[in-house]
Amino acid sequence: MANSKAVVPSDFSWSPEFLQELLPSAERTALLYHLSYLCLGSFPKLERLIRERAIETQMLFGSSETILLKCVGTSHNLVHSLFPMLMKAVEKNKPNLAVRYLEKARAWIDDIIRAVDDMVKRYEQQSRSVGTCTSDVFQEQKETEKQQTQHSNEMKSLEETIKKLEEEFKKYAKDIEEMEKKIEGKNSELQDHIKSVSRTSNGMGILAALVPFIGPIIKSIYDTVTDPGVAAQTQALNAELTRLNSEKSNLQNKEWAIQVKLTDLQLQLANSKIQLGVIPSPVHLKDVQQCLSRIQQILFQLKMFWEKVGSLLDTLKKKTFVDEDLIEDLDDMKDEFLQSIKIAGEYWNTFGGCCQSAQGVFSVQSKDAYKFLEINPSSLSEDERMEQYKSVMKKLNQISPQGSSKPAITECDTEI
Repeated sequence: MANSKAVVPSDFSWSPEFLQELLPSAERTALLYHLSYLCLGSFPKLERLIRERAIETQMLFGSSETILLKCVGTSHNLVHSLFPMLMKAVEKNKPNLAVRYLEKARAWIDDIIRAVDDMVKRYEQQSRSVGTCTSDVFQEQKETEKQQTQHSNEMKSLEETIKKLEEEFKKYAKDIEEMEKKIEGKNSELQDHIKSVSRTSNGMGILAALVPFIGPIIKSIYDTVTDPGVAAQTQALNAELTRLNSEKSNLQNKEWAIQVKLTDLQLQLANSKIQLGVIPSPVHLKDVQQCLSRIQQILFQLKMFWEKVGSLLDTLKKKTFVDEDLIEDLDDMKDEFLQSIKIAGEYWNTFGGCCQSAQGVFSVQSKDAYKFLEINPSSLSEDERMEQYKSVMKKLNQISPQGSSKPAITECDTEI
């Protein structure tokens, strides 16, 4: 390659673990709807509103499953169609063949980008719809509170405890936000360092154009760079980023524990109000809205991810297989290209496996998680209601805030 800067991307993605972050919100949504249904469903108007929103969300999750299947399929196509043809084009020095398949890959990616963009808009609309439902509940609540004549000491104690926990929850949320800023800064520092190193190596430049993850680039530095200072700096930056991410996980775990405890106390308060014939606060619907907004944010990241992949492949096409000066060097960089394609295939295989794992969660959620809607909450006895409360809380306690005990892409179990 005449100038390896031609295929060094302007940005990297640290890892595709943002897909893992889909899972806790996806798993929590139906459970929170279930709690809302138990708390508010004995009031006929509210039962109808919650049922409508829950069914709409269930259908939305089914569409999300389809999107993730597209990601699995495109990852498979890159590994088993595009990359073999690129290898063939390089081995036989046929840049036109590479260009044709890169353009085909771009069409696959554009299709995903359009589909994900539509899904992001649908989640935004559904989040607003749940917000309107929450406002309707508050309005109904005001009407019933006018008739309230009792407010037990137990309820007052619960409200005070909930208020304290909410303040503690806000503190952890702020700490996590500050930690994310530190991670972003250190990540940018590491990205700048890696881009600088990649510009001096043909192999790393090609690999960076084929794999939008920073992990394999770091490994390539350890394996190929001879300057001990470069390797040491890479290791130090990577270690610091790992430490910051570990601290963030610890904060998330503490925040999560408070959130689960809050949910339990809010249920107790809601049950006390129901006993008085008063509509409890729709806190769980507000949590549903937050989950939907979080899924929307991560899907937006997924859209940006595929846009980046498309941009990288465009750069690879224009700067390597179209530029006449660089085409002349294609034979000289054959070994680096073939090795980079092989490594890229391994990482894309694993990424596809992670997409498949996420798709499996959305599949379960869209098919089985809303069976509680088959039961009229007004028909439940107090014991049956409490039994369902406990069952839902047990499931909420089993969800990890990280979405997986194996956060790194290289540790996803399923491969395509």
